[in-house]
Amino acid sequence: MAYSGTYKVKNQSKYRGNADKVVYRSMWERHCMKHFDFDPSVVSWSSEEVVVPYFYEVDKRMHRYFVDFLVTYQNGTTLLIEVKPKKETTVPEYKGRKTKRYISESMTYVQNANKWKAANEYAKDRKWEFVVWTEDTLYAKGIMKKGYKPLKPLKKLGKKTINRSKTNTRNNNG
Repeated sequence: MAYSGTYKVKNQSKYRGNADKVVYRSMWERHCMKHFDFDPSVVSWSSEEVVVPYFYEVDKRMHRYFVDFLVTYQNGTTLLIEVKPKKETTVPEYKGRKTKRYISESMTYVQNANKWKAANEYAKDRKWEFVVWTEDTLYAKGIMKKGYKPLKPLKKLGKKTINRSKTNTRNNNG
């Protein structure tokens, strides 16, 4: 289940872009945003403000890749950061059958590889570094605590109908 929402930037002077429209698409991204917002070593950061064109080998067309973060640190390092589950960073395991799941995971892997190749070149041209952070990276950097498991989002409730005849019954016999 994907977690998404709008992040309210607290240190707006550090954010590069429209600080009123910062969207996270996972709780891992939200943790990163909070970290960048409050980490004193971060000079500036942005979310999905860098767009990298890339060629997708599957459909043989050009696409646009909105990289998760651009972060500049006090030491002068600038990182282009993508946050992904570790399982999406490796070739899917082939178990003897081409199931729908295997095909989907394979296409996701190829798409990610195409995006990351383009992002790496884009970053090098600007003397930045492109990195992919997984859950292991977030734990190692202290951005997330080991064993973190977010609660499932609450289901939105529809309008409840109340049977008033049962809620307002009273014994009128005495």
